Amino acid sequence: MTVGDPRGIGPEIVVKALADPRVGERCDVVVVGPEGSAAPIAESIGKWTKGGSAAQAGALSGLAIERAVKLAIEGDVHGIVTGPIDKAALLAGGYDFPGHTEMLAKLTGSTVAMMLASDKLRVVLATTHLPLRDVARSLTPKAIFDTARITREGLQEWFGIAEPRIALCALNPHAGDGGRFGDEDAKLLTPAARKAGIAGPFPADTVFVRAMRGEFDAVIAPYHDVGMTAIKVASFGNAVNVTLGLPFPRTSPDHGTALDIAGQNRADASSMIAATLLCASIAFRVQARGDRQASAGRQRESRSAARPSRAR
Repeated sequence: MTVGDPRGIGPEIVVKALADPRVGERCDVVVVGPEGSAAPIAESIGKWTKGGSAAQAGALSGLAIERAVKLAIEGDVHGIVTGPIDKAALLAGGYDFPGHTEMLAKLTGSTVAMMLASDKLRVVLATTHLPLRDVARSLTPKAIFDTARITREGLQEWFGIAEPRIALCALNPHAGDGGRFGDEDAKLLTPAARKAGIAGPFPADTVFVRAMRGEFDAVIAPYHDVGMTAIKVASFGNAVNVTLGLPFPRTSPDHGTALDIAGQNRADASSMIAATLLCASIAFRVQARGDRQASAGRQRESRSAARPSRAR
């Protein structure tokens, strides 16, 4: 568990999450971050002094992410829960990434997708931190196909859904309305959805409602704000950010650093607690599947060894 930006509410929600009895029952937590951040640090990546600069906070945030990834790759931990970071501070600290998702992808060499999940709705982004003017050219058939594949595998392997029902949200109002409001939905999204084996595209003003009513297990959103708005209206404070496609589970709360209330003991740790419990749940499912596969392999080897050999 990384504390995130030490200037923000990350250290506070880490402490509150660790105090929740459900967390203690489900997992052992190794806190990664700078000493002096008010959280109980087990893996120190340096020293934070109150009143330090944004660049210093960003550099420490980046170092903590790197250390946490190293621990996960080496098998010392089963998953990562990341505290909120300040993206401008991260850049000022020497890490040129738009956010956690892109940095984790680079550090692990993975093709990933960003999911926001709650007990009401799951939303996956086909494009992430981009200006709106850049979305149309970034929303390629490959981007949609890869996002659908990663989403399907994530729902199967991490959430235990054998046959995921996935819908694609339209780009334009009313899915273009026959070309009146743009032709991207008909010319790009429709054939891409068909190739990916998912439903849609469906208009944004109905597809999330349909998913919340149980028709779909996840909705792929074409750009950041349409997806994030839907999940945060549905479940703000209880949703969890999940990075699909990594070799280990990574989750985080659905909010930012809240610098304006940091240090006032006002931060709500509900999303951090939910993120920790979900990470533990995914890690347990992955480990249990690995144990079953190893057991099946040993049984096959045992049966093979028991068979009498035949001369030729």
